[in-house]
Amino acid sequence: MAASGKSALNKAPLLEVKNLRVEFPTRRGTLLAVDDVSFEIAAGEVLGVVGESGAGKSLTGNAIIGLLEPPGRVAGGEIRLEGRRIDNLPYEEMRKVRGAQIGAIFQDPLTSLNPLYSVGRQLIETIQTHLPLSAGQARQRAIDLLKEVGIPGAEQRIDHYPHQFSGGMRQRVVIALALCAGPKLIVADEPTTALDVSIQAQVIALLKRLCREHGTAVMLVTHDMGVIAETADRVAVMYAGRVAEIGPVRDVIKQARHPYTEGLMGSIPSLGHRSERLAQIDGAMPRLTEIPRGCAFNPRCGHRGQRCLVERPDLMPAGSSRAACWLHDPRGVGAAAVGELADA
Repeated sequence: MAASGKSALNKAPLLEVKNLRVEFPTRRGTLLAVDDVSFEIAAGEVLGVVGESGAGKSLTGNAIIGLLEPPGRVAGGEIRLEGRRIDNLPYEEMRKVRGAQIGAIFQDPLTSLNPLYSVGRQLIETIQTHLPLSAGQARQRAIDLLKEVGIPGAEQRIDHYPHQFSGGMRQRVVIALALCAGPKLIVADEPTTALDVSIQAQVIALLKRLCREHGTAVMLVTHDMGVIAETADRVAVMYAGRVAEIGPVRDVIKQARHPYTEGLMGSIPSLGHRSERLAQIDGAMPRLTEIPRGCAFNPRCGHRGQRCLVERPDLMPAGSSRAACWLHDPRGVGAAAVGELADA
């Protein structure tokens, strides 16, 4: 997987997200849920997007596939797929893009499958919506897809209903559904959370194989760093609606450059190291109505200086990664020292 990730990074990006803003108008004002988020994904690459609940991970994915729940809206920035802007497309046009070029895998497969129809009918309808195939050809493609995602006895099981499948098998059906039209990008939102560990490993292996064999790009949204470490080429760590750090997954895990990422890594137990107590990040992520001035992480950060309280950092080079932290100011002045200068 690492080799495919390196080759993918040398290609032009398949997906480009630039300065994305997602807002929710309310009676008390407008809430900014995703704030100035930018990243790219190349063909055949898996980008993991990780963070606590409420960080904006799923909203970013939903904005890309055009499924933001009203009154949520894309209020700024651009989303481009193979150079074509898709965030401002009419609903019907985006619906065609979503099925043919972008596939979606959600946390609970029951939300993606209609319990009243057999999985075969749902697959065949999706295939015929996006591909010029006859009913017989579409059925054969559906059977082939079920075989590809590891459903045993696909010829018989194609006529079964969702409730006749286990949770892991339902998730495989959802992956087959996402692959119906041969999409170039898959947005997978917590695809393994509801599954036990052994089934998680199978689904992860399946996603990796799809990237390797089909050159499919994957945006993998999760809160599980173990899944990210096993699956992704690069990782974007989100906090309070922004990207705190982004870089090669191995480098981010071994040498985190943002204090928040460092805290996340410190909270994961290690098999090779005994510890009386795991590290923890004090406090909690702020609500959208209470995001502090300056760096949103500053109330929980042990490295904060005066500048962190008043000025919000953008992503800046930090080793092989980029981190939104004044500790990596290109002028070589750390947050604490900046604070001293500001007070002078």
